[in-house]
Amino acid sequence: MTTATVPCPRCQYREGSHDANFCSRCGGALRGPPCAQCDAPSEVGDRFCTRCGTAFGKAAGRGEARAGGLRGSPAWLAWAVTGVVALVLIIVLVVDENDGREITLSPPPASSGTTLGPTDAVPLSSMTPREAANRLFTRVMGAVESGDRAQADMFLPMAIAAYDLIPALSLDDRFHLSLLHAAGSDGVSALAVAEAGLAIRPTHLLCLAAAAEGADLIGDEAGAAGYYQTLLDVYDDEIAAGLQEYGTGEYGHATLLPVLREEALAYLSSSTASGERP
Repeated sequence: MTTATVPCPRCQYREGSHDANFCSRCGGALRGPPCAQCDAPSEVGDRFCTRCGTAFGKAAGRGEARAGGLRGSPAWLAWAVTGVVALVLIIVLVVDENDGREITLSPPPASSGTTLGPTDAVPLSSMTPREAANRLFTRVMGAVESGDRAQADMFLPMAIAAYDLIPALSLDDRFHLSLLHAAGSDGVSALAVAEAGLAIRPTHLLCLAAAAEGADLIGDEAGAAGYYQTLLDVYDDEIAAGLQEYGTGEYGHATLLPVLREEALAYLSSSTASGERP
């Protein structure tokens, strides 16, 4: 008789007990949390309940604090029901709701944080899927940084759906998408997206930082510390690799990388001081 096994999404080890909740090899979660609305089971990486459509991850207290108190709205349920649709349909819906006016993205409020991309007012309909996704990402993160929860809630589902329309996500795309999930307090999806990027390039600084954020959101402090430590270990060599997203171009994050390094140092220092790490 064959014993049922459960594959670990993180390390692919097949856990022998079908009742196991965590991997005995790496400690990763083998299944997602039960739905808070209907108690239905979920799989790791699920963003919505397959029974009732409720979004996962928004009730996490630590996630809400990090995202400036972002909470769901009725718009979340609509997006859960409709799923990923063509970007042109997204634009049409917004145009219809605004009495026929074409939607444009004007610059977000000024922020002292690191600039993550361009903010000129440009119609979404004139952009490629990646351009639209990057523009929506900038809008959401700018709203989060400025504390505009209403605007972040409005654009967040559109931004996630826009990234889903890109045929082949780059590592930079995965970094952006992971941060968007984190902004919505969905640590499980944030971690899954970042780890998918690390499966391609294990030393990618942006994906390491995003994975650490996702792990911390779900309470996996050891996992977050591990990703941050790896970021510090490979930082100099990875910077020397000269990837486009590490540069100073239009979508480069050259000024953000030192900030991520300081965050890693601060996290590890805080964890050590509080005795959370061996």
